[in-house]
Amino acid sequence: MLLRLHLGILAIAVLAAAIVDTPEVAAGRAEHDSKNRLVGCVPGSIQGMRTDRLSYAVTAVRPLNARRALAARGATRFETRNLNGVATVFGVLAARVDRSCRATHYKVQLPIRPNGSTGWVRAVDVRVRTVRTRIAVDLSQRRITVFRDGRRVLMTAAVIGAPSTPTPTGRYYVNQRLLAANPWGDYGPGAVGISAFSPVLLNWPQGGPIAIHGTDAPGLIGSAVSHGCLRIHNVDIRRLLRLVEEGTPVEIRQ
Repeated sequence: MLLRLHLGILAIAVLAAAIVDTPEVAAGRAEHDSKNRLVGCVPGSIQGMRTDRLSYAVTAVRPLNARRALAARGATRFETRNLNGVATVFGVLAARVDRSCRATHYKVQLPIRPNGSTGWVRAVDVRVRTVRTRIAVDLSQRRITVFRDGRRVLMTAAVIGAPSTPTPTGRYYVNQRLLAANPWGDYGPGAVGISAFSPVLLNWPQGGPIAIHGTDAPGLIGSAVSHGCLRIHNVDIRRLLRLVEEGTPVEIRQ
């Protein structure tokens, strides 16, 4: 769902990846059937759930806890909606299945610091769906490419972070899409939020989240001058907002 709000309240900007340790994942990638069972799984195992063509997202249907490990006591609490009023969505990496190959827990990416954080959520607390898009960001080429079903559907040049406020590399996911109240302002028509945060702008609103968004200065596209966000032409952000959905994997590489 797209939420319309004034993007000026967001410091949409970007951390060196710090992946949380998790159990080993079984080889192969499983898919859900109509009864929410994983096809081709090994009963009682942890199954990977992401490929270049197909991935999954889960939406919180009730307030939930995300644990760093299945047996961990401590947890991070998430409500059904985030600070912007958008539904809380996580990108899925793997599933823990029971003897009937039904998922009991999902290993998900978390939209929190440190960048690259993951956790386990209970299957009963979320609703799962398929995602067929992914985003690849090449900082050296200052280019963003979008794929659907493994096929390129959009490629565009971008502004990237300045050396003092760099865009972080790593694997993330789209956690929200936002429409600007003023489509001719700094952020253009809107933004695609990513589950990453600035490594240097620690005191910005909401922790300095990063996004792909439009711009009112298209002449700068292709340069490294942003606070960490990725700015693209307004016509392209409009397309991106339509093409991708929450849960879309995002890989940012140097």
